[in-house]
Amino acid sequence: MSSTGSKSRLKTVYKNKRSIGPLHTCGSVAVSGDGSRIVTCVAEEAVLTNILTGEEICRFAGDTQSITSLCLTPSASQLIVFTSAPSLRVYEIPTAVARNKIHPVRVVARAHDAPVHVCTVDPSSTYLASGSADGVVKVWDIKRGYVTHIFKGHGGIVSALKFNFPRDPSVVVPQNILQLITASVDTRIRIFDLTATASKGDQGALRPIADLEGHVSVPRGLDVTPDGKWLISGGRDSVVLVWNLHAKSTGAKSAEATKGKGKSNSPVLAQTIPVMERVEAVGLLQDGDSVPSSSASQLRFYTAGEKGVIRIWNVKDSSVLYSLSQVADLQTEDQEEQRQIVEAVYLPLISTIVSVHADQNILFYDLNTRNLHRQLIGFNDEIVDAAFLSPNAPKSVDSHIAFATNSSLIRIYSTTGLDARLLAGHTEIVLSLDHGAGGKLFASGSKDRSVRLWAPASPNDDLPTEWGCVAICEGHAESVGTIAMSRTSSEGGTTGVQFMFSGSQDRTIKMWYIGDVPLAFDASQHGQSLMKCKSLTTHKAHEKDINSLDVAPNDRLLASGSQDRTAKIYEIDFSCATGDRSAHGEIKLLGTCKGHKRGIWTVKFGRSERVLATGSGDKTVKLWNLEDFTCVKTFEGHTNSVLRVDFINHGMQLVTSASDGLVKLWNVREEECTATMDNHEDKVWALAVSTDERTIVSAAADSVVTFWQDCTEEQERENEAKRSELVLREQDFMNYLSLHDYRKAIQLALAMQQPGRLLSLFKGIRVTPSESAADASSVTGNSAVDEVLRTLGGSDLARLLRYVRDWNPNAKTSGVAQGVLYAIMKLRSVDDVIAAFTDEAQEGILQSSNQESVKSTSSGNTALKELVDGMIPYTERHLSRMDRLVQDSFVVDYILSEMDDGMFDGQDVNTMDIDTEVIS
Repeated sequence: MSSTGSKSRLKTVYKNKRSIGPLHTCGSVAVSGDGSRIVTCVAEEAVLTNILTGEEICRFAGDTQSITSLCLTPSASQLIVFTSAPSLRVYEIPTAVARNKIHPVRVVARAHDAPVHVCTVDPSSTYLASGSADGVVKVWDIKRGYVTHIFKGHGGIVSALKFNFPRDPSVVVPQNILQLITASVDTRIRIFDLTATASKGDQGALRPIADLEGHVSVPRGLDVTPDGKWLISGGRDSVVLVWNLHAKSTGAKSAEATKGKGKSNSPVLAQTIPVMERVEAVGLLQDGDSVPSSSASQLRFYTAGEKGVIRIWNVKDSSVLYSLSQVADLQTEDQEEQRQIVEAVYLPLISTIVSVHADQNILFYDLNTRNLHRQLIGFNDEIVDAAFLSPNAPKSVDSHIAFATNSSLIRIYSTTGLDARLLAGHTEIVLSLDHGAGGKLFASGSKDRSVRLWAPASPNDDLPTEWGCVAICEGHAESVGTIAMSRTSSEGGTTGVQFMFSGSQDRTIKMWYIGDVPLAFDASQHGQSLMKCKSLTTHKAHEKDINSLDVAPNDRLLASGSQDRTAKIYEIDFSCATGDRSAHGEIKLLGTCKGHKRGIWTVKFGRSERVLATGSGDKTVKLWNLEDFTCVKTFEGHTNSVLRVDFINHGMQLVTSASDGLVKLWNVREEECTATMDNHEDKVWALAVSTDERTIVSAAADSVVTFWQDCTEEQERENEAKRSELVLREQDFMNYLSLHDYRKAIQLALAMQQPGRLLSLFKGIRVTPSESAADASSVTGNSAVDEVLRTLGGSDLARLLRYVRDWNPNAKTSGVAQGVLYAIMKLRSVDDVIAAFTDEAQEGILQSSNQESVKSTSSGNTALKELVDGMIPYTERHLSRMDRLVQDSFVVDYILSEMDDGMFDGQDVNTMDIDTEVIS
C-alpha cells in the first residue's frame, strides 16, 4: 500500500540539479597541467571549470572589455588575463568552488599601448612574457608586478612566444641561460637574452642575439627542447622548421648573430618539413611520448591547423606517424572552416593534446590510446529538441541525452558530466529528434529533407560510447520538422522498433519500415553506403506545416499537430514482414480536434488514459477525449506560445515549456499550476522526461540546458521536520510563560522569528497587575522583563527593535511598541544599540559569503538610521494624538461642570440639602 500511495502523490518540487551553459564563446583557452581544470572565455569573463565533473568552479570579474589573451602559470596558482583595454589582470586560482566572482589581486591599467594577442609564463611561474599588436614584447615579474625587459623592433603583431630555460641533467654546472624566443608577422624569429641588462649608454642589450629567417608567412607556434638545443617553429606557410640552437656559425644557413657579443654558437636551420596545411600550433612531444636528445632525428612533434586534424610527425624522415581526428569524410566548405584548429595545448603529465576548434569545441586526445577520450562543447547556440538515450540498457538507463541545435551536428552529452560527442551526417540544420523503445536507436530529421537513424557502436564496453549512422530515410520534398518512433518493441528480430513516422513542411506524413535496422553501429563498415529505409505510406495530412507527431504507447494511434490550428488522430494499421511477405503499414483518419486559436506546436498522448494533450500558440494547453475528440480541460498560465508538453506521474500531471522561458508543472484534475521552473531567458524548445520521471531536462534558445531533479519527497521530509521542531518550540514557549521564565520565552520567540508571540507576551505583562514592589518600580511592569531587555544579545536586540518598528504604525499595538521602546531607551545605552545593529550586519555578511566584513560597521549604522527614520513619524503622530486626547478631556470636564450651573460649587455633594429644600 505504501508504494501505491507514493505513486499517487503529486510531484510539486523540482530543483535545478545542474545546468549546462555556454562554456567557451571566444578567445583563448588554458588547461592546468594535470588536465583537471580549464579556463575558458564566455563573453567578457573568464570561467574556471572542473573538467572531470563539469562543475563551474568560479568566474573571474572582468573590466567589461573582451579578453584578448590569457594563460595559467605552470603551478596553476595564478591566472593572467589581458583585455582589449589593454589591461593586465592577475587572479589567484581558488582551491574550492566560489559563489562570488574572483577579483584580481593586481591590475595594470595600461600594460601595453596595443592589444596583447599572445602571452606565456616561464616554467618556474616567475616571469610573464606578453606580445602586443604594435610589435612590443614585455617581460613581467609576476610576484612583484613590474616590467623587467622591453623588447622592440618586431615588424608587426607578435604571433608567438616561448621561454628557453635549458636544464640539462648531464651537465654538472648548470648553465645560466635565460632566453625568450619571439615570432611576429614579419616572418622572423628572434631570440633575446634575459640575463643582459641595458644601461643608458648601451641599448644593444635589448636587441636580439639571433634573428632567424626561414618562414615566408606568420609563424604561429614555437617550442624548444628541455635541454635548449633544438627549436621548432610552424607557420601559415605550411612548413615546420627545425633549428639547431647550438650549432657552430658556419655556412650560409647560419643566422645573423649580434655583433660584439662573443657568441661561439649561432642557430642554424637544420631541417624543413612541409606539412601541407596552415599551422596554428606546433609542439615537441616529451618523456614517454618521445625521447629528445642531441640528435634531431629522434625528435617527434605535433602540428594542428586548418584541416582540424592533429598529426604526430617524426623528424627523421619527415613523415606522419599517426593522426588524431574526428572529422567526417564528407564536409562542406563551411564545416571545414568551422573545424579548423585555432589553438592546441600539450599536457605532458597525462600524455594528452587539447585542441580548440573554430566552432568553440575543445577536444582531448590521449596519446597512449590515440583516441578521443573527452570532448567539451563550448557553445550550443539555439537548442531546438532533446531526447534521452540508453545505449547500455538495461545496465544503465538514460545515461546520455541528445540535442538538436542550430547546426547540422547532433550533440550527445553524458548526463553526469560535460563529456559530449558530435555526430556528423546531415548537411543542413537538424530540427527534430526522437528515440525508439529501449532508448538505443534514435532518429533525427533535418532541413536536408532526410531522416537518419543512429545507433551506439560499442554499448557493452566501458569506453566512452561512440555513435554512428546506420540508416537513412529519403523522400520528403521539404524540411523534416518532426519525428515519432514506435513506442513498443518486439522480442524477435534485430531491432525493437518496427516503424517510424516523419512529418514535413510539405504537409505530408510518411510511415517508414525500420524493422531490419541494426541496433549497433559497426565502425568497420564506416564509409560504405547506408541502408535506405522503405516508405510504407504517404499521407497528405494538413493544410499547413506539420509541427509535431506522437505515437500512442500501444502503437495503435498517431497524432499530428499543425499550424492550421488542428490536431488529427489516426489509426495505425501495421503488419510485420513474415516470410516472403513484406511489411505493410497504413494510417486512417479517426477524428480532428478543433478549438485552438493559433497553430499547434506539440501533441502528446497520455501514458495511461485515452487522452491527448496539445500545446498551442494561443498560450494554452488543451486535453482532448479520444472517444469523441472533444476538449475536456484547458490549462492557462503561460504568457506565450506553449512549445512542448508531456505527461508524468501516471497521467495525473502535465509538464509544459513555452516561449516565455518557463517550465510549468500542472495538476490535471484541478487544472492548476503546481510548480514553475525558471532558468531560461529565451524560448524553451526542448523538453525531455527521464524514464523514472525523476529528471526533467529543458533546453532553450539561450543555449542553456537545465536538469530539474524531483525533490518532492525531500521537501516533504524537510517540511515535516520543521513542523515537528516548531511544535516543540511552541510547547517550550508556553512552558516558559507558565513558569514566568520571561528570559527564555523572549529569546525563544526571537529565535523562532514570531513577533506575534512576543506581542502577546508584552501585552499580558501590561494588563497583568503585579503586587511586588520590585515590579511596581520596574520600567516594563515586570522586573524579570527589565532584566531580559537589559542583557539581551546584540542581534536579538536589533531584531526586537525591528518588531517594535512594525508594531508602531498600528494604533492597537502602538502602546506595546512605545512601552518596549521606552524600556530599551531607559535600560540600554546608545552604544549598545549601535553595537547591536553592527553585530547583526556582520552576522549577515558572514552567512551570505566568505568575504571580509569591512563594511559591517557602516552597514549597521545605516540599518539603525533607517529604523529610526521609520519610527519617528508614527511616534510623533501618536504623541500628537495623545495631546489632543488630553485637551479634549479638559473640555469634557469643563462642559460637565457648566451643565450643572455651578450648583455643586463649594458644597458637599454627599449631603441631601437639595432634597431638604424641595420638601420644605
